[in-house]
Formats: sequence, structure tokens, C-alpha cells
Amino acid sequence: MNQDVKILHIDSNHPILWAQLEAAGFVNHEDFKSSKEAVEAKIQDYNGIVIRSRFKIDKAFLDKAVNLQFIARVGAGLESIDCDYATAKGVHLIAAPEGNRNAVGEHALGMLLSLFNKLNKADREVRSGHWNREPNRGHELDGKTVGIIGYGNMGKSFAKKLRGFDVEVLCYDILDNVGDGNARQVSLLELQKRADVLSLHTPWTPETDKMINTDFIDAFSKPFWFINTARGNSVVTADLVTAMKTGKILGAGLDVLEYEKLSFENLFTDGQTPDAFQYLLESENVLLTPHIAGWTVESKEKLAQVIVDKIVKHYKHE
Repeated sequence: MNQDVKILHIDSNHPILWAQLEAAGFVNHEDFKSSKEAVEAKIQDYNGIVIRSRFKIDKAFLDKAVNLQFIARVGAGLESIDCDYATAKGVHLIAAPEGNRNAVGEHALGMLLSLFNKLNKADREVRSGHWNREPNRGHELDGKTVGIIGYGNMGKSFAKKLRGFDVEVLCYDILDNVGDGNARQVSLLELQKRADVLSLHTPWTPETDKMINTDFIDAFSKPFWFINTARGNSVVTADLVTAMKTGKILGAGLDVLEYEKLSFENLFTDGQTPDAFQYLLESENVLLTPHIAGWTVESKEKLAQVIVDKIVKHYKHE
């Protein structure tokens, strides 16, 4: 049956994805460069699409994909797809948060330790010929309370990494009973009251859009460190900067920014740098990475393997 299933790959991925689908009898085609309109013109010929984030799969695209049976995104989130419309048309949606959760957990921990110990700041100063010990005195993670918002694949992975530290880990999630031996589930109010560190691990949804704003930040009882390896659109950067200026936020590790384009490949195309972003660029207590928390050598292969396994499983169960 798989020999009749034609799959269009519109982003490059680890070669095992293509090879294993081919071995399983699927027919693979690729188009990494054509415009969205050009892909739409031929999408009726395909039963499946494999994407990362090249362009949005919207209603117009789905209306032309009359034979589409599944969309597989080689990543954790599905926000580049009109999920409700796709599901209503009977299209099966596949994502792979299992594939890069370990990478994200390690990256969040690395950011946190670097901020606490001023590693990046100290490194820059030594390279510039400055041997400043007292200004680079760090903080220890032991004894702190870490709050995690969003306790799915990514949040659970980060909590697992914290097991080697003498910290209390609290988690908040919209789902009940997701806490485990690595994190105690609490109300948002309790998390905001007790956290010394906030790490965000939520998908981008209407509920999480611009969630981290002045009111949200001011609800925290103590000054805190902030880590975001989730989605940039969940944070109002100008409000984050205001909180950093007042000392409410002690430092920020940001792998994602609200200024990112949907493809996550670019920030600014018009050459304009917002004032809030300029502040982040100039701040010594800010760590910035280009949406690479889940972007490791190992996760590239894991993501591909998860996608293959889920596609094969879908057709086995049909």
C-alpha cells in the first residue's frame, strides 16, 4: 500500500528520513526551492508533506491539497499549520517533540549556568585583556527554586537535568496531574510566589501569545532569572526589558525572540533594530542564541527517526 503513497519533502532533513521512507515503500519527491504558489500548483499529486518551517500551510494551500493524508513537521510545534482546518479535512498531523526534547533541556540548563556564573561575560573580558574577578562573582543554583511553565516533553526534559542540583523544581501546566518525581505541580500563583528562576516550555498558542508581559512579571514575589527556549511570541520583549531595567528580572537567556520570522531563519529584513532588542544586545546579563536549543547533531537524526516511525505507524493502523 505504501507504494501508492507519494510524499513531498519541502525542507531538507537528515538523510535517514528519506532512506527509511523509501525502504518502507513510500514514494519520495523533493522541492526545497519553489515558491509556495508553485508547490500549491502540484500539491494535489501528493498524499503526504514533510516540512520544517519554510512556509505556512494555510487554508488556501490545504484546499488545493485534495489528496493530502498527512502533514509531518520535523520539529516540536505545529503553529505553521492551520491545524483546525487540516483536521477538519481529515489530514493527520505529525510532530516530533520527542526528537529534540533532550537537546532543549540541555540548552536551557547551559544558559542558566552561564548566566549564574557570568561565563560569557567573563570570557569576553579575559579575551580583551581584563582580569576582573570580583565583578564576575557568580551565583550557585543550589538552594534556589526553579519554576517551569509548560510541563510537556521539553519541560520534563529540563526538570530531569536539574536532578543533580539541590534545587526545588515547581511546574505549572494547563493540564492536571502532569507533575512527576522531578517537579511538583503547583498553581501559577504559587510558582510566581516562590520561583527564583522561570523557564518557559510552552507551545505558541492564543493562550500563550504575549503571555510574559508586565502584569505577569510583576506578579512574581522575587526578582528572578528568565530562560526562554520555547517561542519568542510568548514574550513581550519591551516589557521584559523594562523588568530588567528595574531589576525584577536579574538576567535572561533567550533562544527565541518575538522578532523571528515564521521560518525561524531570519530576524529583521528591513534593517531596523527595535529599541528593546538593542538593549538586549548591549546587556551583560543577557544570553542570546539563534533558535538552536533543539538544533543538535543528535536531535537532527532523532527528529527524523521519530517522523519516520510515526508515518509508518499511521499507515499500519489504517
